[in-house]
Amino acid sequence: MTVNRYLRLTAGFFIVLSVLLAHLHSPHWLWFTAFVGLNLFQSAFTDWCPMMTLLRRLGVREQA
Repeated sequence: MTVNRYLRLTAGFFIVLSVLLAHLHSPHWLWFTAFVGLNLFQSAFTDWCPMMTLLRRLGVREQA
């Protein structure tokens, strides 16, 4: 898998996890959902995201 696929996988996982935690534990977990969404939004314009940096350092490929 590539950096973009891992990024989408990770973002989707965190969104589902935070919505579940908001339902089961505290609605304050929705702030984490907003954080993930804002990072995805800004990465569309800047082509940078903290998770992309981490994935590149872990050796994930850029292209398929």
